[in-house]
Amino acid sequence: MSEMLTLESFEEASEKVKEATVATHLVYSDYFSRMCGNKVYLKPENMQNTGAYKVRGAYYKISRLTEEEKARGLITASAGNHAQGVAYAAAKCHAKAYIVMPTTTPLIKIERTKSYGAEVILYGDVYDEACRFAIQLAEEKGYTFIHPFNDPAVATGQGSIAMEISKDLPLTDIILVPVGGGGLATGVAVLAKMLHPNIKVIGVEPAGAACLKASLEKGEVTTLPHISTIADGTAVMTPGDKLFPYLQKNLDDIITIEDDELVAAFLDMVENHKMIVENSGLLSVAALKHLNVRDKKVVCILSGGNMDVITMASVVQNGLILRDRIFTTSVLLPDKPGMLVKVATVIAENKGNVVKLEHNQFYSTNRSEAVELRVTIEAYGSDHKATIIEALEKSGFKPRVVRTQL
Repeated sequence: MSEMLTLESFEEASEKVKEATVATHLVYSDYFSRMCGNKVYLKPENMQNTGAYKVRGAYYKISRLTEEEKARGLITASAGNHAQGVAYAAAKCHAKAYIVMPTTTPLIKIERTKSYGAEVILYGDVYDEACRFAIQLAEEKGYTFIHPFNDPAVATGQGSIAMEISKDLPLTDIILVPVGGGGLATGVAVLAKMLHPNIKVIGVEPAGAACLKASLEKGEVTTLPHISTIADGTAVMTPGDKLFPYLQKNLDDIITIEDDELVAAFLDMVENHKMIVENSGLLSVAALKHLNVRDKKVVCILSGGNMDVITMASVVQNGLILRDRIFTTSVLLPDKPGMLVKVATVIAENKGNVVKLEHNQFYSTNRSEAVELRVTIEAYGSDHKATIIEALEKSGFKPRVVRTQL
């Protein structure tokens, strides 16, 4: 442990990982800069080999193993990104890899891990359960275990990100870094402080899996009783105990993010930067609204971009609903010819686009008095939604906004 997380080891790791990574230079974001009043730069590790930063730590760790350790076979546990990192690194180092993944892992991550030649074993509902099983297999079969975060060598490899940030933007004021188990945050925070003592490194966790925040508040490594978040890559119940002292010393703050904020951040990223970033990778972007500073140079680490299409579709739909760009209103109409046309005309005149109609003639026993029409409408946002609702009210339809179900 003593030879890791030193300036010399970080320098070595930064050179070594170049064998397995692509350059992910900072991207200035005019949109996010205007949104939060700072100069925001994105570190797009979603564009990295294997689609995430994890290949850095995995490759550096495996490159330091002896031939005997590699020959025994490598095993790890991961929700997806570390799995692909280990599988890719193992293939480059000509070693067999076994990956234990939670049964809830998105299919795209499972298939991509297999595509690098690794054998995938599905076990447990969350990462922690998969990890315990992987350790058990390592003991039983003699595999060499590669921990996804609780290893100073892995954290050192992840720290190569801070080296690159320092070269691209030497006067960085704040780095926002997603936190799961703490490997990325450890490597980035320790090296960033070595290079620039006055820089602030802020960890960002999902509110439903804020194990590091709980640990820092208690002053000791703490295991959460339950986790629930759409940020599957950071859904960890216990931070790394080998890394915790470094996090205590080098992280300046922790910000927690609700799932709804990640949904909004996904839309922002797709529409303004045309980039797919997974929910865990969006933690740093969502945290921008929680900063109480202005005119600072802020780097958001986009830790990964491995998101399956089904999840993507769900996030987009929910994001549109959250931002009132899709909404549903219920109006009661007498069951007479032409009433549906009148409602549609009001919506069209106010530039709303009808997505779906549901006509319920059995809403009331007195059909001539009232049947229910539910209209799902596409709008530009909250102001436009209010305009459409007001126009329906003025036309005497008494609209009532209801839960949208696409």
